[in-house]
Amino acid sequence: MNTSTKNIKIPELLCPAGDLVRLKAAVDFGADAVYLAGEEFGMRTAAKNFGEQDLKEGIEYAHAHGVKVHIACNVLPHNDEIERLPEFLKMVNDLGADAVIAADIGTIGMVKKYAPNCDLHVSVQSGIVNYLTANAFYEMGAKRIVLARELSLKEIAEIRAKTPKDLEIEAFVHGAMCVSFSARCLLSSYMTGRDANRGDCAQPCRWSYSLMEEKRPGQYFDITETDKGTYILNANDLCMAGHLKEMCDVGIDSLKIEGRAKSHYYVSVVTNAYRGALDSLKNCDDDWQLPEWVSEELNKISHRNYSTGFYYGVPQNSQTYANAGYVRDYSVGAVVDAYEDGFVIATLKNKFFAGQVFDCLESGSAPFEIKAQPLYNEKNEAILVAPHPMMKIKIPFDRPIKSGSLLRIKEI
Repeated sequence: MNTSTKNIKIPELLCPAGDLVRLKAAVDFGADAVYLAGEEFGMRTAAKNFGEQDLKEGIEYAHAHGVKVHIACNVLPHNDEIERLPEFLKMVNDLGADAVIAADIGTIGMVKKYAPNCDLHVSVQSGIVNYLTANAFYEMGAKRIVLARELSLKEIAEIRAKTPKDLEIEAFVHGAMCVSFSARCLLSSYMTGRDANRGDCAQPCRWSYSLMEEKRPGQYFDITETDKGTYILNANDLCMAGHLKEMCDVGIDSLKIEGRAKSHYYVSVVTNAYRGALDSLKNCDDDWQLPEWVSEELNKISHRNYSTGFYYGVPQNSQTYANAGYVRDYSVGAVVDAYEDGFVIATLKNKFFAGQVFDCLESGSAPFEIKAQPLYNEKNEAILVAPHPMMKIKIPFDRPIKSGSLLRIKEI
């Protein structure tokens, strides 16, 4: 098989935006498109989300940088929500959103009627796992389908081969995995009264359980890791960074990073890492290997153990049974505001000391080190420690660093 990446089609990099700050981070660090939600009708109530003014500003900022905006309208709405939906769709249409993501059949019809200038993207919540369903949504006016996470690369290739070429295919490349099919889960509703299918999941799949099923002899769930039970529903996170070539080969048009409830730091790091990975793929003429710095970056964010999900068949080692905790190795020490007269000027987020070495994340490049030696406050006074969040600091450095760059501290 020819493994050359010359002339390969590079997919869109689609990144999450839980609020305006995170939208700007995704744009600045290399997203081709962002997806977000208004104050209702989106599947992530834990995120701050967007009021009308923030939505307007966010769309304008993204478009000014050549980045598209997709609006998640993917809840399964109840009767009392339907009457508010047309007004919301008219608003996003008038503000110039590029696409609306919907799952519910009734909502899909309303998108076509009330947001005619927006492309229709059919959400992962619709559970698309075959070309027949994909073609049915195409006939309903879909510009794009978001495939179920439960598909293999082989199955995706067949869907691509048996659907119209102008029907775009989007698939998840990174982020949290749901224990239920296409994230349609009732566990939260039963246990807490919070409906996961309307954006209010309490994530009971991440809790610790003890399980006994006396009528199924021979079927065992290992619950021996701790005396507190085991996390039998706790799916590992998806990471396909090292397999982007295969995802391109099967004809995926858009690679989606999960995480509208994740932090500004998370969005910045993951966007920059996948941007670097895709750019390296585009510029490589030989057998492609993921740049080492990209792998290192993806381990610098808060994450569960990584897996490749269902892309290579039934997952192996796809869950962590001992705990639901995240791996956290780095935190943000400061955010760069400007570079003036040979000094990096930054706003402090965490306490740090003169002489400390920081890992700097700057958009469009691999990370590099910067040493706070000497360290100054905003009055140009040399200091030994910067103790207060939000104080301004100055660090000499031999070249400009972009505003918005992050100075990171490795946690011990």
